[in-house]
Amino acid sequence: MSLQSKMVTIPPMELTLDQFLAVIRHLDESTRVEVARALAETEMDAQMRNLIAQLAQRPLTFDIDEDADIQAEINAVRREGK
Repeated sequence: MSLQSKMVTIPPMELTLDQFLAVIRHLDESTRVEVARALAETEMDAQMRNLIAQLAQRPLTFDIDEDADIQAEINAVRREGK
């Protein structure tokens, strides 16, 4: 079900975390699944950004400059796959 197909109205108010979680628990199952998916995607996006940043800071551990090196690596991977 599309997120655009559901209307959620929350008047300006403040909720404690416990109150907010109670609201989520009262949602129907498909909506709770959508909430969980959104949270998981947000966490995965943050982890992916962190991983990319960490990898960008690391020096290269190998250097493939020549076509022969690339072809040798391709052939090795193909052999492993058989």
